[in-house]
Amino acid sequence: MSPQIPTGGLNSQAPEEYPSYSADGRYLAFASERNGHRDIFLYDLQNRTLVSLPNLNRRDSSQDQPALSQDGRFLAYISTERGRSDVFVYDRQTGRSQLLTANSRGSARHPTITGDGRQIAFQTSELGQWNIAVVENNAAP
Repeated sequence: MSPQIPTGGLNSQAPEEYPSYSADGRYLAFASERNGHRDIFLYDLQNRTLVSLPNLNRRDSSQDQPALSQDGRFLAYISTERGRSDVFVYDRQTGRSQLLTANSRGSARHPTITGDGRQIAFQTSELGQWNIAVVENNAAP
């Protein structure tokens, strides 16, 4: 079986990286530099279109390594908004992002989110080596 490369805005001339499916299989999040800086995009596989993510991507920082909740409502990701790698969670219903590593002194990478969006796990260097941390998403029902 050979891989298929879907059309409809999923791919561009820039590298597309860190794909993450919603558990229901409808959405695919990924990171790309197609706009000249690292952003996160959401592709609706059912409608074969990109989904708008208002207020998520910022021109003054990079957004990377997305992870989706089961239905695609919540999106955990890494951002350099504060000058280092932090974990945020974006709520597609409200169009708002919440910083989850405000009190962390280390860098973060590789977030993952539970199906219901209530918890986010990630790697943190806060204690001088890479460890796993878990935080609650207060926006989840």
